[in-house]
Amino acid sequence: MIPISVCIIGKNEEKNIERCLAPLMPYGFEIIYVDTGSTDRTKELAAKYTDNIYDFEWIGDFSAARNFSLQKASHNYVLVLDCDEFLTEIDLDGIEKAINEHPRGIGLLLRINYCESNQMETFSPDRVERLFHKRRYHYCYSIHEQVADINTNSTYCERYDIPLTVDHIGYAGSMEEKRLKAERNNELLFKEIEKHPNDPYFYFQVGQSYNLISDYENAYIYYKKAFDLPLNPEELWVQVMAVTFINAMTHTDRSDEALEIFEPIAHLFSDTADFLCSMGNIYLNQTKPQPLKAMMEYVKALQAPNCREEGANSYVAYYNIGLVNEMMGKLDEAVNFYRRSAAYDYPLAMERLIELGAELP
Repeated sequence: MIPISVCIIGKNEEKNIERCLAPLMPYGFEIIYVDTGSTDRTKELAAKYTDNIYDFEWIGDFSAARNFSLQKASHNYVLVLDCDEFLTEIDLDGIEKAINEHPRGIGLLLRINYCESNQMETFSPDRVERLFHKRRYHYCYSIHEQVADINTNSTYCERYDIPLTVDHIGYAGSMEEKRLKAERNNELLFKEIEKHPNDPYFYFQVGQSYNLISDYENAYIYYKKAFDLPLNPEELWVQVMAVTFINAMTHTDRSDEALEIFEPIAHLFSDTADFLCSMGNIYLNQTKPQPLKAMMEYVKALQAPNCREEGANSYVAYYNIGLVNEMMGKLDEAVNFYRRSAAYDYPLAMERLIELGAELP
C-alpha cells in the first residue's frame, strides 16, 4: 500500500476529535494533528490515537495551518480531513489503484453532509479535494482554502474519485452557532476580497456564509457578484454555486431572473441531481409556471448519478413531481409520488397527503 499521512487541524474539538480519529486506526495511517489554540481537552484526547501532535499559533490563515500540517507528514501522499468528518467507508486497494492511474491528480473523497433542509434533518453528498502528493500541491487562500499547484498556485488541476466516504456534521448545529461561524468566515473573506477584488471564489464563499444562516437576500447579492466575473464551470465550487445561487433567487422571488441566467447554460451543470431539482424549481416558480418542464427536470434528477437514496435530492424530487401532478389535476398520480416522498418522513409530503385525505405510508 502506498503510505499515506492523514493531516488534520483543529481547535476546541473535544466533542468531535475521537469520532474523527478512532475510525482511522485500523488502516495504518500516519496521523498528524495540528492544534491552533485549543483551551479544552482536544489535544489530550487526540493523544490517545497519535503521538504526532503539533501546535501552530493561529495567524488568521487556514492555508498556513494546513501547509504546516503537510510539512509534518512523513509520507508524500496526504489525506486531509476536518475534525467534524468521520470515516465511514474505505477501499485501500481501490485508493492505491486510483493513485497509480492518476499520479499527478488530486483525489476526491465522497462527503455526506448532514444538515437541516426542507424542514427536516437530511443529508446531501458532494466530492471534495483531499488526497494528493504534498510535493506537487499545497493550500492557498486564508479562508475556505483550496488545493493548488505548488509551483503555479493554480487551483485548476486534474481530479479523480477515490473510494473513501466520510460523514460531515459541519453544517449542523443551532442557528446561533451558524451565525457565529458565518461572521468569523466573512471577516476573513472580506479581507481576501480587498486583496483579490476580481476573484469570484471569495464572493461565492461570502454568499455561502449568508446562505448558511438563511439570509438569502445577501446570499443573492454575493453570488451575483461572483457570477458576473469570469468562471470555469468545471470547477467544483462553481457547480455548487449554480445550485445555491438558484436557491437564493427562488427564496427571494427572482425565479424569472434565474431562468434568464441558467436556461442558456443549464447543459454545463445538468449531470447532478441537485442542479436538476433547482432547474425544476425555477420552472415551477415562474410568474407563468411551466409545470411540464419542471417535471422533466425532477424526473432527470431521480436518474442522475449522484441522486442518493434518502437524500434531499430524492425525496424533494418525488414531492415536486407529486406537486406538478396535483397542479394538473392528476390526483392519483400526485398521491403516489407524495407517498414516495413521505416514505422518507418529508413533512411537506405528509401534509399534502393529509390535505388530500389520502392514507399515509
